[in-house]
Amino acid sequence: MFSAIARVFRTPDLRRKIAFTLGIIAIYRFGAHVPTPFVNFPNVQSCLAASGSTDGLLSLVNLFSGGALLQLSIFALGVMPYITATIIVQLLRVVIPHFETLYKEGQAGQAKLTQYTRYLTIALALLQSTTLVTVARSGQLFGTTNIAECNTLLTNDAWWAQLLMIITMTAGTGLIMWFAELVTERGVGNGMSILIFTSIAASFPVAMWAIWQAKGFEVFLLVLAVGIVVVAAVVFVEQSQRRIPVQYAKRMVGRRTLGGTNTYIPLKVNQAGVVPVIFASSLLYIPALIAQFNQTPDADGNVPGWVAWIQAYLTKGDHPLYMLLYFLLIVGFTYFYVAITFNPVEVADNMKKYGGFIPGIRAGRPTAEYLDYVLTRITLPGSIYLGLIALLPLIALATVGANQNFPFGGASILIIVGVGLETVKQIDAQLQQRHYEGLLR
Repeated sequence: MFSAIARVFRTPDLRRKIAFTLGIIAIYRFGAHVPTPFVNFPNVQSCLAASGSTDGLLSLVNLFSGGALLQLSIFALGVMPYITATIIVQLLRVVIPHFETLYKEGQAGQAKLTQYTRYLTIALALLQSTTLVTVARSGQLFGTTNIAECNTLLTNDAWWAQLLMIITMTAGTGLIMWFAELVTERGVGNGMSILIFTSIAASFPVAMWAIWQAKGFEVFLLVLAVGIVVVAAVVFVEQSQRRIPVQYAKRMVGRRTLGGTNTYIPLKVNQAGVVPVIFASSLLYIPALIAQFNQTPDADGNVPGWVAWIQAYLTKGDHPLYMLLYFLLIVGFTYFYVAITFNPVEVADNMKKYGGFIPGIRAGRPTAEYLDYVLTRITLPGSIYLGLIALLPLIALATVGANQNFPFGGASILIIVGVGLETVKQIDAQLQQRHYEGLLR
């Protein structure tokens, strides 16, 4: 293992790629701590230290930005606008036939879809930065608190100052998108995935230290042991796949014989990735957001009944009803996203076009029905696995009270493991091209 790592740094081309990737990561992390103009940075820091963290969608966005969101830095929005834009463009393929046509056109169509994703990212960044500046100006960024510093997060709340903040945050999102593309072209791995990995991994040491200080060394060791088990389980499931055997018939092209090969279709157990967790978190945050803007008391000084019900059951992660709804939403969104991203009819048609067939299954419609049957069967354990992993931070809150500091669960551990595995595979492939012996054995 150590000799393989040494070979990585002895290979000039690979060494340059890794050095370039690390340089981009360093600039990205530096920008996450540079405050936006007209932000009262000392007040933000004291309010952040006093209030700890937030729940719901805001905590998820703050996680993906590496803590930059609640610090109101120039990279406050992080990669979330790009992630949202990518998911929207992917879903629009089902609704807009032109998008599906572009997707099937190959490299030229993919480049056009990437351009649409960039434009949508900037539009979402404008919208999200405007919302963030408005919430920071109103003093509600950290929720309802009695801390005086939280009401004066900006040094200047004039319209032109707010406009400059919005432009700065939007430009920061565009810069992050450019960084990601540079890493993809000149570095190692997928650039956007690497930046997400960096943002989440940067919060791990702080989270573990906070658990040690708040709960003691015994709880720290318990969390560490649970983390090792969870990482091993996630690696096992992420690598698990159902291989559907495919055979291609022989055919003559000129004087050459093509086909006659055996291959397989890999169907992953977790075909949907981390997207259902993001969908479920976003949807569960909507009732709490609506209730937050309808807290005007009546004549008796009481808030409306439906607002009180939402505050009691749908805002705290340790409530059983919240956990149940969260789990069911993840299971439902897993089936929904897999149905959108994997089309058995299209796969069956492509196999039939090139003379491929599944042994014992007729080509065409029976193949599509068989693929849909297998995919539905393996999606069930995949969705249950996603739901259990996402519930880990909520279970930690209910047991040891370490929700805001529990790093080994939810979207964070799925992204850390997934990106780590994919990056190691890419380095291994490049090593095998040069030395015939990879990083993994």
